[in-house]
Amino acid sequence: MNDKVRWGIIGAGRIAHAFAKDITHTRFAELTAVAARSIDNAKAFAQEYAVPTYVGDYESLYQDPGVDALYIATPHNLHYEQALAALNAGKHVLCEKPVTISSAECEKLIVAARKNRCFFMEAMWTYFLPAVRQAQQWVKQGRIGQIRHVKSDFGYPLAYDPRRREYDAALAGGCLLEMGVYPVAITHLFIEEPLLQHYSSVKFAPNGVETDVSTILTFPNAMATIGSSFSAKLQNWTYIIGSDGYIAIPDFWRADKCFLYKLDEQIDAFYDERKTLGFNYQISAASSDILAGKIESDVVPHNASLRFQQVMELIKAEWTHIA
Repeated sequence: MNDKVRWGIIGAGRIAHAFAKDITHTRFAELTAVAARSIDNAKAFAQEYAVPTYVGDYESLYQDPGVDALYIATPHNLHYEQALAALNAGKHVLCEKPVTISSAECEKLIVAARKNRCFFMEAMWTYFLPAVRQAQQWVKQGRIGQIRHVKSDFGYPLAYDPRRREYDAALAGGCLLEMGVYPVAITHLFIEEPLLQHYSSVKFAPNGVETDVSTILTFPNAMATIGSSFSAKLQNWTYIIGSDGYIAIPDFWRADKCFLYKLDEQIDAFYDERKTLGFNYQISAASSDILAGKIESDVVPHNASLRFQQVMELIKAEWTHIA
């Protein structure tokens, strides 16, 4: 392999644009190809970012010898089949979240990655952001004492239209997979304990797809309250609350700052002052891991992605029968 990972993108939508913009701020990665269902969309994307290769089908990218790794940026109901095809073609894979729509699919992708000796990671970019890493450091330093509670939510109003992907049950629509994966993931990052109890409350769209979900998770030494919504903008902050203080992370999924409190007094703050969207951190980390011959990330390991799926399945199992 070269001294840089040659990346291809599957899909040319909004999230693919973020990846293309930020990869230019990395040292060990370069964007060499893009594939979209429409050749016109692929061509326009390639021209915007000076990508040398563009194709109107995905199979061509799986087989392209000039591509080392694929970033899968399509709707999540397509992730499993595309990631599996890429891994079986010998490509390393960074796949958008949620990486699959079930724990069974996630397990199969982990098996395929190990079988083919290919790197495979869910693109939980939040885990790599400097502000989130700083919050972890404060916790490790004991600055908030023992973690007792995590509060996290993520929601934006999304007008109901059963034809929209986000509201289409056949396309795994609903706010839990679309937005809830972020609060689930941030909870797992700070509370790595077995789940003892869970309780969820839900509201549905006219077609039965969930629009609002609130969940209480109970662990041996802590609790978490998490939520997701299509009906309103939630606060979209995460609070890591300990016995001696707490950490507040505004807009946690794309965090660029965090604050440390002792009771009501702010005693520390961190601002990353980045010039990027923040995708460059995960692109750099994944590329370094690939160049090092690793098949999974230490930051977002396979078992973390599997855990996200399992927790979301537990949440959904509580209320699917009343939809």
